[in-house]
Formats: sequence, C-alpha cells, structure tokens
Amino acid sequence: MNPLPTPTSLYLHCAGHEIHVTDWAPAPGATPRGHVVAWHGLARTGRDMDPLAAHLAARGWRVVCPDTIGRGLSQWAARPQEAYCLAFYARLARELLAQLDITRCHWVGTSMGGAIGTVAAAGQVEPALREAIASLVLNDNAPELAAPALERIKAYAGQPPAFATVTELEAFFRQAYAPYGYLPDAQWRQLTETSTRRLPDGRVTPHYDPAIIGQFIHHPQDYLIWPHYDALRIPVLLLRGESSDLVLPEVVARMRTRGPGAAGLLQVEEVPGCGHAPALNVPTQLDRVTAFLEQAAGLPPPSAACPSAA
Repeated sequence: MNPLPTPTSLYLHCAGHEIHVTDWAPAPGATPRGHVVAWHGLARTGRDMDPLAAHLAARGWRVVCPDTIGRGLSQWAARPQEAYCLAFYARLARELLAQLDITRCHWVGTSMGGAIGTVAAAGQVEPALREAIASLVLNDNAPELAAPALERIKAYAGQPPAFATVTELEAFFRQAYAPYGYLPDAQWRQLTETSTRRLPDGRVTPHYDPAIIGQFIHHPQDYLIWPHYDALRIPVLLLRGESSDLVLPEVVARMRTRGPGAAGLLQVEEVPGCGHAPALNVPTQLDRVTAFLEQAAGLPPPSAACPSAA
C-alpha cells in the first residue's frame, strides 16, 4: 500500500500578486497520471479541495489548488475593480501553469472555479489555455446562473460576519454551507480553520477580501458566459446539486444542446443530498470525478492496491 500523499504550500508571483497554491504531488510509488487544477468557489479557499486532491494524488495525479487572489493566503488585489473578475482570474491561471511547467491539465472547478475554467478553456481571453486544458468538471456551475441565488450569495459574501470565537464562526459556516451536503465534524473544523482570519479588534471572520463582491457591480455580466461555453471542444462533466438554486434545470437543458453538449462531449449528473455546491468529499462524488478524469485522459483504471484518501 502506498503512503498517503501530503501537500506542499507554494507562493508564486502571478499578474503582479503573490498567489498561494496547495500542491499535491502523486503519492510515493503511484504511477504518475497527469495534472489536475482544482479551483474553489467565490468566497472560499483552495483548501476546500483537500479531500478531492488527496483522493486523486493517491492515484498518481498531481493536483494544484490555488487560493484565488483576495482569498486565503493569496495577496489581496491592489486594484480590486480590475482584478476581481473572470478575465483576470484566467490570467492568473495562465501564469500559474507556466510557473509550474504544466502544459496540459484537467480542470475541476467549484462554482466560481468552474466559471474560471470555462473562460480559460475557451481560449477567448487567454488563448494559450485553450490547448492547456484537456477536460473540465463544473461543480454546480453553468454559463448562466439564477439571479435570486446570485443575490443570496452577494448578501452573505458582501458583508462577512465577525465573531468573538472560532467556535461561533464554525457554527456560521455550518449554516451557510449546509447545502454542501455531508461533512463530518473534522471536515467542518478544517473548513473553518483554513478560512478564518482575525480582525484588528480580535474577532474572527472569513478569510477573504470583502471587495471581491465588487465583481458583481463592476462586471455585472461576468457570469453570463454562453459564448465561452459554446466555444468548448473538450469533455465536460457537470455535477449539479439536486437542490441547487444556482444551476437551474432549464439551463442544464440548454447546455445539452449547445457547445460541448451539442458535440456529445457533455456528461451531466445530479448529486443527491446537496444544493450549491457538492463538497466533493464523499466516495460517490470522488469516484465520479476520478472516473471522468481517467476517461478524459484515456487512462486505464488505477491498481486496486491504490489506497483511498477519502
């Protein structure tokens, strides 16, 4: 049995800012299988991808999980109106891959991370990324998002609460992110500890720049990305939380007839017990993503001796 993988923290200089990346190398003894970029959601950090990254790294994948600018341990934007938008995030992705010497990868994106992956893979903003991204997993993301759900997200993300204790902040996260589905207590604690910062008055708050919400003000159509979706010519897996209020069934139906859907490259699966967005942390979700990546890469199934890191 191979040892379970452990990550390394990297700090890269991309687009004039320091960007933190959690880098999961393939487990010792595992046959290398390629590269995966796992990108988190709007007000989250790359550490949300730990369960998926550990699972894939145990099977031989290298998985890089960035903290988007303004989140986690990455630097906050010097010019928020310019930097907090999908086009700038795609630029970060291009420079990040170049510094890591990754010329070909698969992309798994939750919510905002899926939108970044769509814009990046389409190549209309960053042409170099069109050939760099071999497949795309959209975790509860679509080229058109429900307006009421966006308003809900803006409401809680635009005014992050502050609490006297980390325990209180964890209780807030458990309520706000209940649609993620099942997380054991240890994962709720890790989610909290990896996305907490302390304010000058000693209270704790979610670890992101509140100015990120300005994306919806200064770039109001940023998440209406049908032209980018229509340009995709790679395999796409859409995982939709069965009770998601962000990705509506009628939008999924349109995705089936356009872009990769029209080309027979789209797979759609509803994830039971979840809303926005599945946490990618339980065996059924991990195995589904793994199977899609292996199929997209043309790889045989991993050895049965490979350990599970779920």
